[in-house]
This record gives sequence, C-alpha cells and structure tokens, in this order.
Amino acid sequence: MPAVILPLVEAAPYFGARGALIGLDLGTKTIGVAASDPDRRLATAVETVARKQFTADAQRVIALAAERKATGFVLGLPINMDGSEGPRAQSTRAFARNFSKQTELPIALWDERLSTAAVERDLIAADMRRERRAEVIDQHAAMFILQGALDRLAVLSRT
Repeated sequence: MPAVILPLVEAAPYFGARGALIGLDLGTKTIGVAASDPDRRLATAVETVARKQFTADAQRVIALAAERKATGFVLGLPINMDGSEGPRAQSTRAFARNFSKQTELPIALWDERLSTAAVERDLIAADMRRERRAEVIDQHAAMFILQGALDRLAVLSRT
C-alpha cells in the first residue's frame, strides 16, 4: 500500500509519538538527506545522494531511513514567494508520488522557501570554502528543512 503524502500538520499523527524523521531536499542533481534524533528535537546532516536513477535514489534514501529506524519522511516543497507552485514544486510532488510506492512510511510536505539561501549564508558566515559548500549545501538544506518541521511539530505537540 502506498504511503500517505500530506502537509506536515496533517501527517504528524502518522509519524507516531517517537522515532527519527528523514528530511529531504530534492535538487535536480542531488538529494540532500538529514535525520532527526528519535525524540525529534535536533536535525543533523547525513548525506548528499547524487541522483542517478529514481529507483536507485529511492533505495538509498530508504536504506538511510532503515538505518535510523525512521518513522517518516519530510520533503521540502519549494513554494514560490507568492505562495504559488512552480515546476520545482510539481517535480517534488511527482517524486513524492513515486516515492510513496517504494515505502509505507508517511511522507510530509514542508514549505522550504529560502532554505538554500539561508544555509548558503550560514556556510559563508562560517567561512567555508566554495568547494566545500558545494559538497554539503544540499544536506545542510535538508537539515534546515527538517529542523523547521521538527520545531513546528514540537509546537503542535504542546497544543
């Protein structure tokens, strides 16, 4: 049975009370991967997966989730500044639909506006060389996306 694909707030009950979440920043050439701790307090960068072929990419992400006993995925949804969805958002939704056929874990979509720009600023402020930034920016963007989602889930659990 395919996984559910929902906005983060609606997906929250499907994640269960505890367990790591995997954050994904989908690019055209790479997939940035981050993971949370089982208590969902802190996101950490995991890996940048070079995109080759969908099935291989999906299997790598699923393997990373299995290693961490993850209970769900958070995909960054690149919404335009005016709130509309362009080609990148449509591509993310298509990835989510195809990915949902590969896993039963719930998939949440989380607005990732300006995540890469914010991460780039942080890495520059940390005086990271351009070459090194290029190697880690996608996984750091995934971490930024996942941390935002974790913070939102924490607020939801207190209400």
